[in-house]
Amino acid sequence: MPKTATPYQPHLLDPASAQPQPVSPANGRSFKLAELYQLLDCQTVDVVRVTEELILIIDDEGKFRNPAYLNLLATYVWHQHQPAARGVDCIVGRAILCHDKQFR
Repeated sequence: MPKTATPYQPHLLDPASAQPQPVSPANGRSFKLAELYQLLDCQTVDVVRVTEELILIIDDEGKFRNPAYLNLLATYVWHQHQPAARGVDCIVGRAILCHDKQFR
């Protein structure tokens, strides 16, 4: 069985779904920009630090979409780990929760 870069299973957090969906990088190690654009249905991504090792990769222009869909699950995860963000900002659109080594 091939070794992966990290034992963490990345998940797609979609505002249209209450359940995170497991996703994997095409090469088995780290996501490339082209596949992130496809998974997140966007043209620009941003990285939001959740913990020392976990990140959220988000649609950087999600707030400018019409309609813009608040991602309650991604916002909750972010706020749980980064309390300073509570009441200040939220995440809109799709997001991928993954280990920071899974995005190079």
